[in-house]
Amino acid sequence: MTIYIITGILSIGVGFIIAYTILKKSFITKNDKLLKEKMEEAELIKKERILQAKEKFLQLKTEHEKFVSDKNRVIASAENRIKQKETSISQRQENLQRRQNEVNQQQQLLNQQLEICNKKQAELEKIKKQQIEKLETTADLSKDEAKKELIEILKDEAKSDVAIMMKDIVEEAKSNANLEAKKILIKTIQRTAVENTHENTVSVFNIESEEVKGRIIGREGRNIRALESLTGVEIIIDDTSDAIILSSFDPVRREVARLSLNKLVTDGRIHPARIEEVVSKTKRQIEQEIIEVGKRTTVDLGIHGVHHELIRLIGKMKYRSSYGQNLLQHSKEVANLCATMAAELGLNAKLAKRAGLLHDIGKVPDNEPDIPHAQLGASLAEKYKEKPEIVNAIASHHDETEMLYLIAPIVQICDAISGARPGARREVVEAYIKRLKDLEELALSYDGVVKTYAIQAGRELRVIVGADKLNDDQTAQLSLDLSKKIQNEMTYPGQIKITVVRETRVVNYAK
Repeated sequence: MTIYIITGILSIGVGFIIAYTILKKSFITKNDKLLKEKMEEAELIKKERILQAKEKFLQLKTEHEKFVSDKNRVIASAENRIKQKETSISQRQENLQRRQNEVNQQQQLLNQQLEICNKKQAELEKIKKQQIEKLETTADLSKDEAKKELIEILKDEAKSDVAIMMKDIVEEAKSNANLEAKKILIKTIQRTAVENTHENTVSVFNIESEEVKGRIIGREGRNIRALESLTGVEIIIDDTSDAIILSSFDPVRREVARLSLNKLVTDGRIHPARIEEVVSKTKRQIEQEIIEVGKRTTVDLGIHGVHHELIRLIGKMKYRSSYGQNLLQHSKEVANLCATMAAELGLNAKLAKRAGLLHDIGKVPDNEPDIPHAQLGASLAEKYKEKPEIVNAIASHHDETEMLYLIAPIVQICDAISGARPGARREVVEAYIKRLKDLEELALSYDGVVKTYAIQAGRELRVIVGADKLNDDQTAQLSLDLSKKIQNEMTYPGQIKITVVRETRVVNYAK
């Protein structure tokens, strides 16, 4: 049994050794075969890489040869240009040398001529001195005395010539300036047309009967007192049966009172509580209407980006007047005039239109401060981020501030044009008469003036001067001085024509 076991074990060991040997030979054979395949594959890859490297080398060599060829061609072209420039420079140097030689020859000739001229000048000076000595001996005057007399004569002649020349220059300048100004104004006025409205300090509310009037008055007048206290308007009820007069200097308050009365009469319920409710609603309605009017005005004029508070003030202009002229219509008219005039002069028409619309914005503030409306308007425009050109135009349109931009005088001119238009404004009679008297007295203050007449409603000043006191040149100078003094010292709409009359009348009788 032991022998069998040992024999089995030995058989198993020998089998294991034989199997291991067979497996080892098989593995080595497979590895050799795989290694051979890999080496062949590596050889193929090596050959492929070598071929690719040769192709890349050939490609780079071709590109390099092409680059070198291009460089050589560029160098050859540059060398040709350099040779041409060298040839051209050589030719220029030759030309310059030739011209230099010619200049030297001319210089020598000039020097010779200069010497001859100097000699002749010396001879002329000698002859001149001899002639002056002969003249002094003949005229019994020294050279200085003769010079003084000649200067005096020439001064008188020069004064007369200068006066005549100045007169011609002034006339020509006036003619040209008037012609150009008329062209611009005619174009401006032709292209601008607005309606002329008239606002009063009273509004009339029509009623149907005495019964309605009694209901408006209320028991012991309580309704009318409530209405007056809430609206700030004085209500005048007289014997007229079909009308009630609403009186106030504030057109906004008058409009609130008128609309409130209309609503109360239409509704039929008239008592203090109802009056308070209706007046409150009407005030809100008017405020909303003011904002809508401001927005509509800016849109109609093509002006954008205006601050909402300025839009409210623009709408409020509808209920304000200036010298009987509706302020909103006046501002719109000035805006259109400014845009037209600025366009004619080649300036910014949109900026001028904006300044024209806002130039009187200081007349409609909420708190009514005691400062000029131009300064108040400028401060409001500056507060709400308007441009410096617009702020300066508003502040200076009544000459209260220096004009710094070109649109400022345009706004001032267009404001005067709108205000001076016939029918635009009413003028107090006393102020009108005073202006005429001031015109006549100002002209009478000049020497040589005999009589003065302010005619054509103050648009023309006729000045009669003494023919024995002033000559024609002095008369022209008087007209110029008068126009300057009136312009600097007086305030007036439009322009004033100054006509100075000088005539000599000689009367004889044959008997």
